[in-house]
Amino acid sequence: MQPSISVTRRFLFYVLFASLFLLLFTCSDLLRPRSRPLVPQTVLMFVLPNKTSDDSFRARDRTKFPHSDPFPFSSSIVVNDRRGRSEKDIREASSKGCDLDRSLLKHSVEYWLTLDLLASNVPIVARPCTVVRVTNSSSADVFFVPFFSSLSYNRHSKPQGKGKASKNRILQDELVRYLMGREEWHRGGGKDHVIVAHHPNSMLQARRKLGSAMFLLADFGRYPSKIANLKKDIIAPYRHVVRSVGNDSATFDERPILAYFQGAINRKDGGKIRRKLYYLLKDEKDVHFSYGSVRENGIRSSGQGMASSKFCLNIAGDTPSSNRLFDAIVSHCVPIVISDDIELPFEDILDYSDFCIFVRPSDAVKKGFLLDLLRGIKRTEWTKMWERLKQIAHHFEYQYPSKQGDSVQMIWEEVARKIPYVRLSLNKEKRLHRSQFVKQSK
Repeated sequence: MQPSISVTRRFLFYVLFASLFLLLFTCSDLLRPRSRPLVPQTVLMFVLPNKTSDDSFRARDRTKFPHSDPFPFSSSIVVNDRRGRSEKDIREASSKGCDLDRSLLKHSVEYWLTLDLLASNVPIVARPCTVVRVTNSSSADVFFVPFFSSLSYNRHSKPQGKGKASKNRILQDELVRYLMGREEWHRGGGKDHVIVAHHPNSMLQARRKLGSAMFLLADFGRYPSKIANLKKDIIAPYRHVVRSVGNDSATFDERPILAYFQGAINRKDGGKIRRKLYYLLKDEKDVHFSYGSVRENGIRSSGQGMASSKFCLNIAGDTPSSNRLFDAIVSHCVPIVISDDIELPFEDILDYSDFCIFVRPSDAVKKGFLLDLLRGIKRTEWTKMWERLKQIAHHFEYQYPSKQGDSVQMIWEEVARKIPYVRLSLNKEKRLHRSQFVKQSK
């Protein structure tokens, strides 16, 4: 009997140890400050009782699909018509805070967008009704793919061993296999699916196989035109990293710096122009052109510098776009865009020539050209662009809860405007397919 007693005591010891550990962990977790929770409480109220919604957040945190359904969202867009929807659908949407008839979009997409989508089912969250999440795929006009590709690239790009694929590659392969096995994908050939691939290096392996989908991108710099183009895809802004100046915006005479650039100077591809401009401008007294990074108060320094400058240089780097343009906009520093290939967010709504100056790289590197251009812009002309910057800066804010006209809502509206093209394409394919079927049957 002695061995049995020994095993029992050992078992009880392990149970006691595990219980104490869990107790200490729980206490420490309760005592931990919660100044900025990852998921707002208003959303958690809805997410926690809903297993699929909770899994979607865990999928983002782990950058992989959960064991349950990795594609929990179906989404729908309504362009001010009922489109034969049942009264039950309309009543249910109204009771949750958004009326289907007044909604432009019912949808889901990455962190800020996902938060906004989940909030569409939380009546106490005050937000625009552009987006409404639905759970019945038959009601959906658009489907969001809950794959956090930028996070996957940043965290899991290194190979797991010699001759082995990276976790990022494995996740992309899983994504392709999953989507190709879904009825929703085959029904529309993927055209009515939205995939976020905002990091220029994300989705490198999967992008060709999923190229029929609507991509949400930073630019088209590393995409062939057959895979990504303005006809079907959406350009979304980077989230700015410097603080918005808001109402505390310095005027022309209060900004002593003529032109400002701080960032990486030695870049490849189209970014080689940065080094050329550095040697042209580095010795000018009223120009700040220096190397900088996010380390050692780099972001705070950039924010202060931009807010004190009349013009901010947005120069092509490894890719045509960067967050620097949006940092300049929220600093009310007139952007000087030096790039041949840049695509801009919301350009079907915004006329960037009202608040930006565009310069060809071939002209910018001519000695004296850029300085003569900037010094020739007088206070009146600059102030007109500055006033316009103050009017449109809110379009480049990601926030929760989202507000009318911010980045979140602007993106939803961009998706809504793509829907007529998607429907036209799908209906045309159906017609051609039926015509071919009739021809073969004769």
